[in-house]
Amino acid sequence: MIMKENRYLTFALTKGRLAGKTLSLLEQIGIDCEQTKDRDSRKLVFVNEALKLKFFLAKGPDVPTYVEYGAADIGVVGKDELLEQGRRVYEVLDLGFGRCRMCVCGPADAKKLLRHHEMIRVASKYPVIAKDYFYNKKHQTVDIIKLNGSVELGPIVGLSDVIVDIVETGSTLKENGLEVLEEICPLSARMIVNRVSMQMEYEKIQEIILKLRHLLEDPKGGEAI
Repeated sequence: MIMKENRYLTFALTKGRLAGKTLSLLEQIGIDCEQTKDRDSRKLVFVNEALKLKFFLAKGPDVPTYVEYGAADIGVVGKDELLEQGRRVYEVLDLGFGRCRMCVCGPADAKKLLRHHEMIRVASKYPVIAKDYFYNKKHQTVDIIKLNGSVELGPIVGLSDVIVDIVETGSTLKENGLEVLEEICPLSARMIVNRVSMQMEYEKIQEIILKLRHLLEDPKGGEAI
């Protein structure tokens, strides 16, 4: 990959498993950053001088913000954050990992409340997604309560009738007497790009996207950049 002198392409990665899996994918197409492997490092920004690339880790909800405002050219974040925030970015690739579901959950007897379109209370960390689902898809009027912690508590303590939340295995729900009542949408890690960067650095970014897409379609066929 040919980089213009002094112009770094910057990646914002979601901390934790998504960052680890993203860096692993990038390595398979010839993009690595040894600095990120130093677990004792206190650096906030990691640099690959040879390829003129920068990487930094951020909390999931912040990644779309960094990308929208141009602090990062490329980001990797869960689809849930994109749906909730509606940021002005290009979503260019489904990376296929971090798969889970956004669901309506609650006690089994809450199913009838969903079938009969009754007025109910819904607790969620994702009020925008919840509102869109109930108002625009189910055409059901609901009272949405924003929570930041363990939303499973909502129905248990009587704060809400149901919750809207991410479900991976469903084990936490089961342990607390709750279950998936309806599935809203599937979720996974997505690559996003700043709109201006896509124009100014189109060839570089498109090359990365195409290499990753090829790798995802044929895991044994990854090519170095």
